[in-house]
Amino acid sequence: MKDLVKAEFRKIFGESPEGLYFAPGRVNLIGEHTDYNGGHVFPCALTIGIAGAARKRNDRKLRFYSLNFKELGVIESSLDDLTPREDARWTNYPKGVIWAFEGRGMKLPCGLDLLIGGNIPNGSGLSSSAALEVLTGYLLRDLYGFDLTNIDLALIGQYSENNFNGMNCGIMDQFASAMGKKDSAIFLDTATLEYEYAPIRLEGKKIVVTNSLVKHSLVGSAYNDRRNSCETALKELQTVTDIKTLGDLTEEEFEKYKYAIRDEDRMRKAKHAVYENRRTIRAEKALKDEDLPLFGKLMYESHASLRDDYEVSCPEIDVLVEAAGKVPGVLGSRITGGGFGGCTVSIVEDSAIDAFKEALTKDYQEKCGKTPEFYIVEIGNGPEKLNIG
Repeated sequence: MKDLVKAEFRKIFGESPEGLYFAPGRVNLIGEHTDYNGGHVFPCALTIGIAGAARKRNDRKLRFYSLNFKELGVIESSLDDLTPREDARWTNYPKGVIWAFEGRGMKLPCGLDLLIGGNIPNGSGLSSSAALEVLTGYLLRDLYGFDLTNIDLALIGQYSENNFNGMNCGIMDQFASAMGKKDSAIFLDTATLEYEYAPIRLEGKKIVVTNSLVKHSLVGSAYNDRRNSCETALKELQTVTDIKTLGDLTEEEFEKYKYAIRDEDRMRKAKHAVYENRRTIRAEKALKDEDLPLFGKLMYESHASLRDDYEVSCPEIDVLVEAAGKVPGVLGSRITGGGFGGCTVSIVEDSAIDAFKEALTKDYQEKCGKTPEFYIVEIGNGPEKLNIG
């Protein structure tokens, strides 16, 4: 990917890039829709992601090109027009990061050319948008000499997606991409941003991501509706108990105070946020204790809650999880990411991987008329500057 983006940059823009960069996608092992509810998440960065080649310009132009959307050609903009536009397509993400930088007083003295290429499947729920935001922040820091930490880059990426792109996401995706560590998951308290790395020991087992090929589009969708439901439920609960976030509650406390939530659907959305947070805390301990059967059981419970209470699954994803549960050697499986399509994540014994692929492919073809894609993923580091060679 590095050699490709470097060569294509020369071809498209006529000069060599000043820098080559990479930012990873992520998969969340457990802890879904807890990151904007003050709860815990447990993601890890992947070795797949987005590579970018960039060069500063002598004017205020911004020029963007994606190897994944070649048909769109070069999309031009300007530092004087940092507004989201429908016809700007994918470039609204890097433009949003530049806008957020400038909002923090880090104004770019000149424009840039940026060419990207990625091997994260589009719409898969593996956070291509967060990877692009972190990549953009990382290369801006390097090219223009800004003084920022990687956590700053994650926060800027989240802020830009919330306020420039209109997607009211939590911090998990950007944090996982910015702070990834090889062979470790990140146990992150989203209320405080306190985190620790948990080594992943999967002797004889693999993390398998299965792509349903149902592309999710979260901006302007039911994702924001669910966040609004949780915020309203929190306000109702705050009339009867002293909490700052839904993540402050145990399951027992939620059951005690849930009468304050004056809508059944809203109550189920809040219940998921509370119970999922506690599942994530137990799952992290199970991993430390090397109790992978318990970890897998919690994954299945997480999916059931996301399907029934939070209602962010879809029939195709449910077929994949149900099929996984019937294969000997599969410890756990669940939807991963924001939902409404995308991927499942499963922990599968090495000896069962072929049977896992065969069973899921058969069920999925019969019930959904599609052939799923499988990725045996490796856990990688966060963003980096690549050797330009």
